[in-house]
Parts: sequence; structure tokens; C-alpha cells
Amino acid sequence: MISDQMSDALNDQMNAELYSAYLYLSMAAYFASINLPGFANWMRVQRLEELTHAMKFYDYLIDSGARVRLKQIDTPPTEWGSPLEVAETVLAHERKVTGRIHKLVDLAIEEKDHATNAFLQWFVNEQVEEEASADAMVQSIRRIGDAPGGIFMLDREMGQRVFNPMPAGIHGGVG
Repeated sequence: MISDQMSDALNDQMNAELYSAYLYLSMAAYFASINLPGFANWMRVQRLEELTHAMKFYDYLIDSGARVRLKQIDTPPTEWGSPLEVAETVLAHERKVTGRIHKLVDLAIEEKDHATNAFLQWFVNEQVEEEASADAMVQSIRRIGDAPGGIFMLDREMGQRVFNPMPAGIHGGVG
């Protein structure tokens, strides 16, 4: 059984992961509204990843004998000034999530909660990939600059992304 403090922190992170999914769905809608279906696809796939992350926390809480406490999800923004602004928002958001995960690891270490620490290591590694992916999008858009043809070519590339669910056996068989 995990401590009440750890349970509260993991429930908060589950809510943050659900917010991330909601944010990325809002970004997908924004991209669809400006006729960039590839970018919209990329964000929809990202939304599915975040939902999967939330379910990992959900399953871990249950498996640990803690209560899952679903909370209200904050309303995400719905407007951005450009694809670059969206990409920069994604990168900043992923960096914020990384900080949250690191604080959870610190709490697990402080509480000598080895099981939760081991569980969280997957997220530590995942955040490296999440930040790299967001940074790559930012850098690609910056390289293109104001060339509309470049954005449309990148849009086609972004449309190729597909969701790869986690294999069974990764906590709770999620995926």
C-alpha cells in the first residue's frame, strides 16, 4: 500500500495526463481549423499516448491498493497564433510534465517507496522521448520559416504518424 501523500500525488499526475490529452485534442482541433490535417493527426496520436499514460497511473493506483480520485480537467486553450506557437507550447508543456515526474520520483525516494520509484522510471525515460519529439517539431517549423510550401510538406509528414499502443505486460496490460 502506498502512502496517502503518494496516492494524492499520483492521482494529481493522472489528472495532469488527462489534461495533456485534452490540450492535445484542442491543438488537433486548431490544426484542423487551419487546414493542416497532418498536424491535427500528430496531435490526435499524442492525445492517445497521454490517455495511455493516464491509464498507467490509474492501474498502478488500483494495483497498489489506493483509491483513484478522478478530478475536474481544466479547460485548455483553443487558439494559437501559428503552428510554431503550438509546437513551442507542446515543448513547454512536456518540460513541465518532466518536472512533475521528477518530483514524483523525489517523493518516492524520500518515502523509500521502491515499487513506485520503479514504476515511475518508465515515465522518466518516456519524457526524454516526449521532449525530443516536441523539440524536433519546433526545430522543423523554425527551419521552414515563412515558406508556406514547407509547412504543407511537413503537414504531410506529420500525417504519417500512427499510434503504437504499449504491448501487453507493461503495467496492467494497458494498450
